[in-house]
Amino acid sequence: MIAVVDYGVGNLFSLLCSLRSLGLDCVVTNQKEVLKRAERIILPGVGAFGDAMEKLRESGLVDTVKELAAEKPLLGICLGMQLLFDKSMEHGEHEGLGLISGSVLPLANDIAPTLKVPHMGWNKLEIVRDDPIFQHFQNGEWVYYVHSYYATNCSDHMLGVSEYGVMVPGLVRSGRIYGMQFHPEKSGSAGLRLLKAFSEL
Repeated sequence: MIAVVDYGVGNLFSLLCSLRSLGLDCVVTNQKEVLKRAERIILPGVGAFGDAMEKLRESGLVDTVKELAAEKPLLGICLGMQLLFDKSMEHGEHEGLGLISGSVLPLANDIAPTLKVPHMGWNKLEIVRDDPIFQHFQNGEWVYYVHSYYATNCSDHMLGVSEYGVMVPGLVRSGRIYGMQFHPEKSGSAGLRLLKAFSEL
């Protein structure tokens, strides 16, 4: 079973539809007992980093997520990926979960002013380090992004990148912990195949 962490951040409908279209057993939950029974964990998220961390703390799930990340595969998606890092500079400095070393910074500071922020649309994902998460994925396939901040100082953890004025870490890994800055549930067949690979880890 895959447990999707419900901490009041994000529309989970398309993610659940994608997982179920793959025939996967999945549940949305904020119950620690259910999360502990799951074989894999997905941490979704949209919106502001600070607000999301506050809601995660209010839900009492910060320690649970950290514990489970050491025991079973965990996937952070979009803002959920950003929360995995040490900190974010979105509207001030906010502490993250510290599961992957690195910082989340504004895209606008590092790209040409002619490029729009948020970065919204399809980009090629270039594989920079082979990994089982790519077992059903071909190098250079297109994935869908919606974000204004990106992970930095995390080159040791990068598996896949997309170019948008800078090299955006699109897929990262530390141990059993994976992060996808793009939305696999909105990335068509390529995204579904990445979710399938996660379900097989």
